Amino acid sequence: MDAVRGQGVYPLHRCKTIHLVRHAQGFHNVAGEKDHSAYMSPYLFDAALTPLGWEQVDNLRKYVQSSGLSKQIELVVVSPLLRTMQTAVGVFGGGGYDAGMDIPPLMAENTVDSGRPAISSLNAPPFVAMELCREHLGVHWCDKRRSVTEYKPLFPAIDFSLIESDEDTLWKLDVREANEEVAERGLKFLNWLWTRKETEIAIVTHSGFLLHTLAAFGDDCHPSVKNEIGKAFNNCELRSMVIVDRSMIVPTPSKTDYPGKNPHGADAPSEEAVEKQ
Repeated sequence: MDAVRGQGVYPLHRCKTIHLVRHAQGFHNVAGEKDHSAYMSPYLFDAALTPLGWEQVDNLRKYVQSSGLSKQIELVVVSPLLRTMQTAVGVFGGGGYDAGMDIPPLMAENTVDSGRPAISSLNAPPFVAMELCREHLGVHWCDKRRSVTEYKPLFPAIDFSLIESDEDTLWKLDVREANEEVAERGLKFLNWLWTRKETEIAIVTHSGFLLHTLAAFGDDCHPSVKNEIGKAFNNCELRSMVIVDRSMIVPTPSKTDYPGKNPHGADAPSEEAVEKQ
Protein backbone atom coordinates (compact mmCIF):
# COMPACT_ATOMS: atom_id res chain seq x y z
CA MET A 1 0.00 0.00 0.00
CA ASP A 2 2.97 2.36 0.35
CA ALA A 3 3.14 2.65 -3.45
CA VAL A 4 -0.54 3.60 -3.57
CA ARG A 5 -0.05 6.41 -1.03
CA GLY A 6 2.41 8.05 -3.43
CA GLN A 7 -0.03 8.08 -6.32
CA GLY A 8 -3.43 9.55 -7.15
CA VAL A 9 -6.24 8.56 -9.49
CA TYR A 10 -8.74 11.21 -10.60
CA PRO A 11 -11.43 11.42 -13.28
CA LEU A 12 -9.99 13.13 -16.35
CA HIS A 13 -12.83 15.66 -16.53
CA ARG A 14 -11.83 16.92 -13.08
CA CYS A 15 -8.33 17.81 -14.31
CA LYS A 16 -6.92 20.73 -16.27
CA THR A 17 -3.45 21.10 -17.74
CA ILE A 18 -1.96 24.54 -17.13
CA HIS A 19 1.18 25.83 -18.81
CA LEU A 20 2.70 28.43 -16.50
CA VAL A 21 4.98 31.06 -18.02
CA ARG A 22 6.86 33.85 -16.31
CA HIS A 23 7.28 36.90 -18.54
CA ALA A 24 10.54 37.46 -20.38
CA GLN A 25 13.19 39.90 -19.16
CA GLY A 26 11.85 43.41 -18.62
CA PHE A 27 13.74 46.66 -18.14
CA HIS A 28 12.73 46.56 -14.46
CA ASN A 29 14.52 43.21 -14.03
CA VAL A 30 17.78 44.72 -15.26
CA ALA A 31 17.45 47.85 -13.14
CA GLY A 32 16.29 45.95 -10.04
CA GLU A 33 19.20 43.51 -10.20
CA LYS A 34 21.62 46.43 -10.06
CA ASP A 35 19.71 48.35 -7.38
CA HIS A 36 16.57 47.00 -5.69
CA SER A 37 15.40 50.54 -4.89
CA ALA A 38 14.98 51.11 -8.64
CA TYR A 39 11.64 49.30 -8.42
CA MET A 40 10.28 52.39 -6.66
CA SER A 41 11.15 54.60 -9.63
CA PRO A 42 8.28 55.96 -11.78
CA TYR A 43 10.71 55.59 -14.71
CA LEU A 44 9.92 51.84 -14.63
CA PHE A 45 6.15 52.31 -14.78
CA ASP A 46 4.63 49.26 -16.53
CA ALA A 47 8.06 48.17 -17.78
CA ALA A 48 8.37 46.70 -21.27
CA LEU A 49 10.54 43.82 -22.46
CA THR A 50 14.22 44.41 -23.17
CA PRO A 51 15.77 43.33 -26.49
CA LEU A 52 17.11 40.28 -24.63
CA GLY A 53 13.59 39.63 -23.37
CA TRP A 54 12.30 39.54 -26.93
CA GLU A 55 15.04 37.02 -27.82
CA GLN A 56 13.78 34.88 -24.93
CA VAL A 57 10.25 35.17 -26.32
CA ASP A 58 11.40 34.11 -29.78
CA ASN A 59 13.18 31.06 -28.35
CA LEU A 60 10.19 29.95 -26.29
CA ARG A 61 7.96 30.44 -29.32
CA LYS A 62 10.21 28.14 -31.36
CA TYR A 63 9.96 25.55 -28.60
CA VAL A 64 6.16 25.58 -28.27
CA GLN A 65 5.86 25.40 -32.06
CA SER A 66 8.33 22.54 -32.54
CA SER A 67 6.99 20.54 -29.58
CA GLY A 68 3.40 20.77 -30.81
CA LEU A 69 2.35 22.49 -27.59
CA SER A 70 1.00 25.50 -29.48
CA LYS A 71 -1.65 23.29 -31.12
CA GLN A 72 -2.86 21.93 -27.76
CA ILE A 73 -3.53 25.21 -25.97
CA GLU A 74 -7.18 26.28 -25.98
CA LEU A 75 -6.87 29.56 -24.07
CA VAL A 76 -4.19 32.04 -23.02
CA VAL A 77 -4.77 33.94 -19.77
CA VAL A 78 -2.46 36.89 -19.24
CA SER A 79 -1.76 39.43 -16.54
CA PRO A 80 -2.69 42.89 -17.90
CA LEU A 81 0.75 44.41 -17.78
CA LEU A 82 2.87 45.33 -20.76
CA ARG A 83 5.66 42.78 -20.21
CA THR A 84 3.28 39.84 -19.74
CA MET A 85 1.11 40.71 -22.72
CA GLN A 86 4.17 41.17 -24.95
CA THR A 87 5.43 37.77 -23.80
CA ALA A 88 2.05 36.08 -24.25
CA VAL A 89 1.36 37.26 -27.79
CA GLY A 90 4.98 36.74 -28.83
CA VAL A 91 4.99 33.13 -27.65
CA PHE A 92 1.44 31.95 -28.34
CA GLY A 93 0.20 34.37 -31.01
CA GLY A 94 -0.13 33.83 -34.74
CA GLY A 95 2.46 34.76 -37.33
CA GLY A 96 3.07 38.09 -39.03
CA TYR A 97 0.14 40.43 -39.51
CA ASP A 98 -0.91 41.83 -42.88
CA ALA A 99 -2.86 45.07 -42.87
CA GLY A 100 -5.26 43.47 -45.34
CA MET A 101 -6.38 40.82 -42.86
CA ASP A 102 -10.00 41.05 -41.71
CA ILE A 103 -9.14 40.11 -38.11
CA PRO A 104 -7.51 42.33 -35.46
CA PRO A 105 -3.85 41.78 -34.56
CA LEU A 106 -2.85 40.55 -31.13
CA MET A 107 -0.20 43.26 -30.97
CA ALA A 108 0.18 46.39 -33.05
CA GLU A 109 3.40 47.18 -34.88
CA ASN A 110 6.19 48.80 -32.83
CA THR A 111 4.20 48.70 -29.58
CA VAL A 112 5.85 51.09 -27.07
CA ASP A 113 8.85 51.49 -29.41
CA SER A 114 9.65 47.78 -29.32
CA GLY A 115 10.65 47.72 -32.97
CA ARG A 116 8.65 44.50 -33.34
CA PRO A 117 6.26 43.77 -36.20
CA ALA A 118 2.54 43.33 -35.60
CA ILE A 119 1.44 39.86 -34.46
CA SER A 120 -1.60 38.19 -35.99
CA SER A 121 -4.43 36.52 -34.09
CA LEU A 122 -4.97 34.12 -37.00
CA ASN A 123 -4.82 30.46 -35.90
CA ALA A 124 -4.10 31.55 -32.32
CA PRO A 125 -6.14 30.61 -29.24
CA PRO A 126 -8.24 33.31 -27.57
CA PHE A 127 -6.40 35.63 -25.19
CA VAL A 128 -8.02 37.03 -22.06
CA ALA A 129 -6.54 39.53 -19.59
CA MET A 130 -7.15 38.78 -15.92
CA GLU A 131 -6.29 40.97 -12.91
CA LEU A 132 -6.18 38.03 -10.47
CA CYS A 133 -2.84 36.83 -11.88
CA ARG A 134 -1.01 40.15 -11.56
CA GLU A 135 2.24 40.60 -9.67
CA HIS A 136 2.40 41.98 -6.11
CA LEU A 137 0.28 45.13 -6.05
CA GLY A 138 1.55 48.49 -4.84
CA VAL A 139 4.76 50.54 -4.30
CA HIS A 140 6.77 49.10 -7.23
CA TRP A 141 6.00 51.21 -10.28
CA CYS A 142 6.80 48.37 -12.68
CA ASP A 143 3.72 46.55 -11.32
CA LYS A 144 1.29 49.41 -12.01
CA ARG A 145 -0.68 48.94 -15.22
CA ARG A 146 -1.83 51.43 -17.82
CA SER A 147 -5.50 52.07 -18.47
CA VAL A 148 -7.44 49.54 -20.52
CA THR A 149 -8.15 52.39 -22.94
CA GLU A 150 -4.40 52.68 -23.59
CA TYR A 151 -3.92 48.92 -23.95
CA LYS A 152 -6.69 48.18 -26.42
CA PRO A 153 -5.05 49.82 -29.48
CA LEU A 154 -1.75 48.12 -28.57
CA PHE A 155 -3.28 44.65 -28.16
CA PRO A 156 -6.52 44.77 -30.18
CA ALA A 157 -7.32 41.02 -30.07
CA ILE A 158 -6.82 40.56 -26.31
CA ASP A 159 -10.12 40.38 -24.43
CA PHE A 160 -10.12 42.96 -21.61
CA SER A 161 -13.80 42.51 -20.70
CA LEU A 162 -13.04 40.85 -17.34
CA ILE A 163 -11.21 43.94 -16.08
CA GLU A 164 -13.71 46.01 -14.12
CA SER A 165 -11.93 49.37 -14.01
CA ASP A 166 -10.35 51.26 -16.89
CA GLU A 167 -7.75 52.80 -14.58
CA ASP A 168 -5.59 50.77 -12.21
CA THR A 169 -7.46 51.09 -8.91
CA LEU A 170 -5.70 48.08 -7.32
CA TRP A 171 -2.17 49.52 -7.20
CA LYS A 172 -1.38 51.81 -4.25
CA LEU A 173 1.69 54.04 -4.02
CA ASP A 174 2.31 53.45 -0.31
CA VAL A 175 0.97 49.92 0.34
CA ARG A 176 2.64 46.75 -0.93
CA GLU A 177 0.50 43.63 -1.08
CA ALA A 178 1.62 41.00 1.46
CA ASN A 179 2.86 37.60 0.34
CA GLU A 180 -0.12 35.96 2.05
CA GLU A 181 -2.50 38.20 0.11
CA VAL A 182 -0.84 37.26 -3.17
CA ALA A 183 -1.20 33.57 -2.27
CA GLU A 184 -4.89 34.04 -1.44
CA ARG A 185 -5.45 35.84 -4.73
CA GLY A 186 -3.66 33.01 -6.53
CA LEU A 187 -6.06 30.45 -5.09
CA LYS A 188 -8.99 32.61 -6.22
CA PHE A 189 -7.45 32.64 -9.66
CA LEU A 190 -7.16 28.84 -9.75
CA ASN A 191 -10.81 28.57 -8.65
CA TRP A 192 -11.73 30.93 -11.48
CA LEU A 193 -9.99 28.63 -13.96
CA TRP A 194 -12.56 25.96 -13.07
CA THR A 195 -15.32 28.21 -14.42
CA ARG A 196 -13.72 27.92 -17.87
CA LYS A 197 -14.63 25.11 -20.22
CA GLU A 198 -11.08 24.88 -21.61
CA THR A 199 -8.93 22.06 -20.24
CA GLU A 200 -5.51 23.10 -21.60
CA ILE A 201 -4.64 26.68 -20.66
CA ALA A 202 -1.50 28.81 -20.88
CA ILE A 203 -1.03 31.42 -18.14
CA VAL A 204 1.50 34.21 -18.59
CA THR A 205 2.21 35.93 -15.31
CA HIS A 206 4.92 36.95 -12.82
CA SER A 207 7.56 35.40 -10.57
CA GLY A 208 6.09 36.57 -7.25
CA PHE A 209 2.57 35.49 -8.17
CA LEU A 210 3.79 32.04 -9.20
CA LEU A 211 6.06 31.60 -6.19
CA HIS A 212 3.44 32.43 -3.56
CA THR A 213 0.54 30.70 -5.30
CA LEU A 214 2.38 27.42 -5.84
CA ALA A 215 3.80 27.40 -2.31
CA ALA A 216 0.37 26.26 -1.11
CA PHE A 217 0.72 22.95 -2.97
CA GLY A 218 2.81 19.82 -2.66
CA ASP A 219 2.76 19.22 1.09
CA ASP A 220 1.29 15.76 0.43
CA CYS A 221 4.11 14.92 -2.02
CA HIS A 222 7.72 13.81 -1.74
CA PRO A 223 9.89 16.84 -0.83
CA SER A 224 11.57 16.76 -4.23
CA VAL A 225 8.18 17.01 -5.94
CA LYS A 226 7.13 19.93 -3.72
CA ASN A 227 10.40 21.63 -4.60
CA GLU A 228 9.73 21.04 -8.29
CA ILE A 229 6.31 22.65 -7.93
CA GLY A 230 7.41 25.65 -5.93
CA LYS A 231 10.88 26.62 -7.14
CA ALA A 232 11.33 30.11 -8.56
CA PHE A 233 10.78 30.68 -12.27
CA ASN A 234 13.40 32.08 -14.62
CA ASN A 235 12.42 34.77 -17.11
CA CYS A 236 10.40 33.21 -19.93
CA GLU A 237 10.42 29.77 -18.28
CA LEU A 238 7.49 27.46 -19.04
CA ARG A 239 6.35 24.68 -16.71
CA SER A 240 3.36 22.44 -17.34
CA MET A 241 1.28 21.18 -14.43
CA VAL A 242 -2.04 19.49 -13.79
CA ILE A 243 -4.63 20.88 -11.39
CA VAL A 244 -7.35 18.61 -10.00
CA ASP A 245 -10.80 19.52 -8.72
CA ARG A 246 -11.17 17.23 -5.70
CA SER A 247 -14.00 19.19 -4.09
CA MET A 248 -16.55 19.61 -6.88
CA ILE A 249 -15.81 23.33 -7.32
CA VAL A 250 -17.65 23.22 -10.65
CA PRO A 251 -19.69 20.26 -11.95
CA THR A 252 -18.03 19.23 -15.21
CA PRO A 253 -19.36 16.45 -17.45
CA SER A 254 -16.88 14.05 -19.01
CA LYS A 255 -16.11 14.38 -22.71
CA THR A 256 -14.62 10.88 -22.98
CA ASP A 257 -16.46 8.54 -20.57
CA TYR A 258 -18.84 6.03 -22.16
CA PRO A 259 -21.66 4.53 -20.04
CA GLY A 260 -21.77 1.08 -21.65
CA LYS A 261 -24.80 -1.26 -21.79
CA ASN A 262 -25.50 -0.34 -25.39
CA PRO A 263 -27.48 -2.36 -26.25
CA HIS A 264 -28.83 -3.18 -22.79
CA GLY A 265 -28.30 -6.71 -21.50
CA ALA A 266 -27.58 -8.85 -18.46
CA ASP A 267 -24.73 -7.35 -16.49
CA ALA A 268 -23.99 -9.48 -13.42
CA PRO A 269 -20.81 -8.38 -11.59
CA SER A 270 -17.80 -10.64 -11.25
CA GLU A 271 -17.37 -12.73 -8.10
CA GLU A 272 -14.56 -10.42 -6.98
CA ALA A 273 -16.80 -7.35 -7.30
CA VAL A 274 -19.58 -9.04 -5.35
CA GLU A 275 -17.19 -9.90 -2.52
CA LYS A 276 -16.09 -6.27 -2.26
CA GLN A 277 -19.65 -4.94 -1.94
